[in-house]
Amino acid sequence: MPTERTADFTVNHVQVLDEEGTADEELDPGLSEERLLELYREMKRARRLDERAIALQRRGESGTVAPGLGQEAAQVGSAMALSENDWMVPSFRENAAYLARGTPAHALLWYAMGMEEGAEIPDERNDLPPSIAVGSQAIHAAGLGWAQEIKGERNATIGYFGDGATSEGDVYEGMNCAGVYDAHTVFFCQNNQYAISVPREKQTRAETIAQKAIAAGIAGVQVDGNDVLGVYTVMQDALEMARNGDPVLVEAMTYRRSMHTTADDPSVYREREEEEGWEGRDPIDRFETYLRDRDVLDDETVEGIEEAIEEELADAIERAREGREEIDPAEMFEYAFAELPPELEAQRAAFGGEQNGE
Repeated sequence: MPTERTADFTVNHVQVLDEEGTADEELDPGLSEERLLELYREMKRARRLDERAIALQRRGESGTVAPGLGQEAAQVGSAMALSENDWMVPSFRENAAYLARGTPAHALLWYAMGMEEGAEIPDERNDLPPSIAVGSQAIHAAGLGWAQEIKGERNATIGYFGDGATSEGDVYEGMNCAGVYDAHTVFFCQNNQYAISVPREKQTRAETIAQKAIAAGIAGVQVDGNDVLGVYTVMQDALEMARNGDPVLVEAMTYRRSMHTTADDPSVYREREEEEGWEGRDPIDRFETYLRDRDVLDDETVEGIEEAIEEELADAIERAREGREEIDPAEMFEYAFAELPPELEAQRAAFGGEQNGE
């Protein structure tokens, strides 16, 4: 029996913009200035919302927040490659993707504040609510993609998950099912290097997550997840394959620049030197360099975008606060059971007393 691995499992790695913001002209998708600025604005808006949401949580105005700082290119590049008729199946960290798909910022804040209204998806938009259970959304994405195949639709479904979710059986089961039934699904793994505190090397011995597609008999590709043009380009190709009944696993290599959630302290399990190394690969800075070199962006344009974002988010926070005041938090006891168990009856009674200052 061999004592060393001898098989050479390789997958394509795609990068359009290098870390200095220089483009591979052969791979550059050649987007219009309007589209390029839209990508830039969405990344800037997502990061600023994360920053404001963390501040609200620290002040006790919302519950736990799962920031996506550093993952803006992966989320915005993938979400903006979708058509309106495609479906999006998120995990719990896809605020940037939600924003790019048209969800208003105040709704995302409502969700963080514990309001179920924040997870309500309008009938006209093909998005699912956030999934807190790690990995289970891959099965939902496979099911939606299978339905699209059965109905003969020319649409696709994207299912988001992190590197940690690939250790869950649900993810492989979803990919395997999608492969067998020609589901129109793109499985999009944001490999941000950590499953909470567990680093990637303790998740799998595989050289890449993308190669896990081999076992499911579907296509796998790896992309620089901090390169918004690379992600957009890969997703366009992956979505086209999926619409033809050929599911794809995309591994976007990125880094969670902040905490797993606001209940987490990353300084306990990773070194500052590592974090500083990834700061130099920041997706927004990289894309801004590219846009400035092409005279698509200048100081005045950046200032205008930032001012508009600040105004929008100020209004969103105010609306979120007003909405929070209109709800009765005791409703959390009402809809889990047909008949409330005695222990929850006691909790509801105690909660009512606290609310009344008793």
